[in-house]
Amino acid sequence: MSDRIEALAGRVEDCLRDELVRVSSTCGQLTYEVPAERWRAVAERFRDEAALGFEMLVDLCVVDYADYGRVEWQTFEATASGFSRGVNRSGAAAEHFAAVAAEAPQVEAGDAATAAPGERGAGRRFGVVCHLLSLQHNCRVRLRAWCPDDDRPMIDSLVGVWASANWFEREAFDLFGVLFRGHPDLRRILTDYGFIGHPFRKDFPLIGQVEVRYDPAKGRVVYEPVSIEPRTLVPKVIRDDHRYEPQLHDEASFREVGNRA
Repeated sequence: MSDRIEALAGRVEDCLRDELVRVSSTCGQLTYEVPAERWRAVAERFRDEAALGFEMLVDLCVVDYADYGRVEWQTFEATASGFSRGVNRSGAAAEHFAAVAAEAPQVEAGDAATAAPGERGAGRRFGVVCHLLSLQHNCRVRLRAWCPDDDRPMIDSLVGVWASANWFEREAFDLFGVLFRGHPDLRRILTDYGFIGHPFRKDFPLIGQVEVRYDPAKGRVVYEPVSIEPRTLVPKVIRDDHRYEPQLHDEASFREVGNRA
């Protein structure tokens, strides 16, 4: 992290040392985890403390960590043939996925507060994330809190702290089913009237559940069971991502990598 970010971290921890925990970040942005029960109170402190002054909520979103760290096929290199498997897994692919799922670490509920996302226990599925901007100090910070109940995720609304949270929280409710306690108008904002489920959850079918079309005989739009065949597709080429590898950022290193290729 740069000296400027470390200076910001010092101000944050002077004001809120006992309220949050700093977590590592690979993209050069200061990130903290906040207990769910202190979500709104900490947000107010970030806005009101003169040393911080985060008067703008840039974004608020939810991340579903249900399958975090679990993949059917994991690699960092290219493959000559690629993969395209149907929904009915068999053979080596099925055995590999079952082994990955079986080896995933299990965490007791009491240890959830200190576990990594991939070591998910109770209350570690839905992470609510907000991005804050201080105009007066020209700096940014990211906050994350975990919804304590995976089956009925709920957390305090930030609409009373930043008015811009209104539609962000409605979007998070619509797509992930997270309830925001105290929101003045928590209803769907993106999906259709009567939509069932929350489409950005990891357990929601990728192909959806129903499809719509105009029926000329009935003279209206009709809903029908989805007719798309579900498939598991893995791209033929996976490109190496060197954005967060500082040793490859100088020109000489890039030339060396290009020569090897």
